[in-house]
Amino acid sequence: MTRPDMGERPAAEAEADPAAGDGVVLCVGEALIALTPIRGSLRQAAQLSVSAAGAELNVAVHLARQGMRARFAGRVGDDPFGQRLRDVLRLEGVDDGPLEVDPDLPTGVYAKDPAATGTAVLYYRRGSAATRMRTLPPGALNAVDLVHLSGITPALSPECDALVAGLLDAPGLVTSFDVNYRPGLWPAAEAAPRLLELALRAGTVFVGLDEAARLWDVATPADVRALLPGVAELIVKDSSIEATAFTPEGTWVEPALLVEVVEPVGAGDAFAAGYLSTRRRGKSAVAALRRGHALAAQVLTSHSDTGPPRDRALPTTDARHAPAD
Repeated sequence: MTRPDMGERPAAEAEADPAAGDGVVLCVGEALIALTPIRGSLRQAAQLSVSAAGAELNVAVHLARQGMRARFAGRVGDDPFGQRLRDVLRLEGVDDGPLEVDPDLPTGVYAKDPAATGTAVLYYRRGSAATRMRTLPPGALNAVDLVHLSGITPALSPECDALVAGLLDAPGLVTSFDVNYRPGLWPAAEAAPRLLELALRAGTVFVGLDEAARLWDVATPADVRALLPGVAELIVKDSSIEATAFTPEGTWVEPALLVEVVEPVGAGDAFAAGYLSTRRRGKSAVAALRRGHALAAQVLTSHSDTGPPRDRALPTTDARHAPAD
């Protein structure tokens, strides 16, 4: 295992060059509305914060903030929540052309319930518009040179599962896949073999060591690599400790950053976007890991799944932080 050369430029110093990465990154999944208590638990809160959410939407937003050409494909309801999600994508500079509107089914919603022991997530997405995703609309793949997917979408419906599998198997498509296991959507016994099958088909895979342990009974990043030997780039995030990237050039380890955690949900999506955007600029895996940690740290200090506005400076310390998964 190789420790990175500390002479690498910190991720926080990576330039946001809008021209970098000629092709479009297409993120496919469910766009959600997140409801978060301003203070206290859901049971006690007098006010809720309303924000855009959804793993793939989060990645698209962060990619656009990094100067990438990002596009989002999904389905929302013909309701104010769906309209709000489209507004957010446009405001963030994400191409919302493939975001379809379902006239019959609602936009998915989830709520965060903070507590001293951690944040519980309550889903209200069964029967949502996104569960009807079957194919991409015409033009969705135009100029696309990377498709980003996650293990959340296959859990929504058989049609969604087939869509993800078809994209991972499509000839000529370069893909990235975040395992993103969600116990609230399907049990580990059902999810484990399917998520492993899907991950094996992707070019780049992100997975938390904790979720890999729960799904596949592994203990170390090397164990995960042994399960996914054919994946070109495998990134294993070990919570507040470090992240490991297995690449064709070697194996790289980068410690996490130290921040005071406000809310952990969404940090893994920011990490994925930071890693992908940096690699698309031709930079090293070390720089990509650092950028991922820096973007994740922003989200960890915010109640929003996508963190504070883009003009806030990124942390640059080499200390460690809480989970980015």
